Order: sequence, then C-alpha cells, then structure tokens
Amino acid sequence: MTTYAALLRGINVGGSRKVPMADLRALMEGLGHDNVRTYLQSGQATFAGDHGDEDALAAELREAIEKRFGFVVDVIVRDHAYLKAVADACPFPAAELEAKQLHVTYFSAPVAEERFAEIDRAAFLPEEFRLGDRALYLYAPNGLGRSKLAEQLSKPRLNKGLIATSRNWNTVLKLVEMTDG
Repeated sequence: MTTYAALLRGINVGGSRKVPMADLRALMEGLGHDNVRTYLQSGQATFAGDHGDEDALAAELREAIEKRFGFVVDVIVRDHAYLKAVADACPFPAAELEAKQLHVTYFSAPVAEERFAEIDRAAFLPEEFRLGDRALYLYAPNGLGRSKLAEQLSKPRLNKGLIATSRNWNTVLKLVEMTDG
C-alpha cells in the first residue's frame, strides 16, 4: 500500500470555496482510501491506497469534490517517495532559514527553465527560485506575502497548461512526515 498526499489548490482562502476538512476526509474515505488525514485548513490530505496512478487519483478526487461541493478544485497527488525527494533536493539551506522564507510550488507536469526565461532573476535578488522535479523552490527572505518574485512566478502565462500549488517549508516537511509509513 502506498501513502499519498493530495494537494488541493485554492480552497478555504478568503472565505470562498469552502471545503471543511471533516467533509474532505469523509469524501476521500467514501472513495475507498484508507488512513485519510488532513493538515491545516488550506488543502492538504494524506491517504493510503493501492491505486498507483497519481493523475487518476487526482482526477477522481477533483470530480468527487465538484460533485459534493459544486465547484472545481485543482488537485495534485504525489506519493511519499516523491515528496521526500523534493524535500531532500532543496537547493537552498532549508535548515538555516525560517519556514516562511522557503516555499515549494508543485506542478502537475515537468517544467523547463525556458518557461521562466523572461524573468530577470537579478532584478529580484535576494529572492531566488530554482526548478526541481515538477517543483519550483522559492527563497523569499521577507516571506511570500511581500515577494515580488512570487508575484511574477504566479502569472497565468507562466503556468499555462499546468496545475501549480505552493506550500511553505513547514508544510512540505509535514507532508513528508505524514506520508512516511
């Protein structure tokens, strides 16, 4: 049995697109998933199953959420091995930084450097980003809310054709922990 994390994009933010975590857990259990747990209110759930196809799991959950709550939620599903590999591959000194300074954006598919070629990286220093395996690591020393680079990276044209959802470093590590075992 494999343990996965489901990353839901844009729920319970600003009072809209509400998905109560107890309802999400019940929905996922109703889909046949085991050991369903949620983390915070911002769209993380872990579960165990034998399915193996992350894209199919994400599509199944997206459809179930739309049917139950009446709106579409983008979902990315990743297994423990992937989540751990992303955390281990962090190109920034995570242990030396505050969690609010480091974020990972998970993508639904691989992303090439060329997608971000128009961004003048030097203009945003000391903020930086680096790409990984279907992930983007963002170092924002003053936090995400004040980050001009994060604003540029979230432009729709840069993420066209992808699902992209970001998590702070504490959440990245917590998802690794929750999917371990």
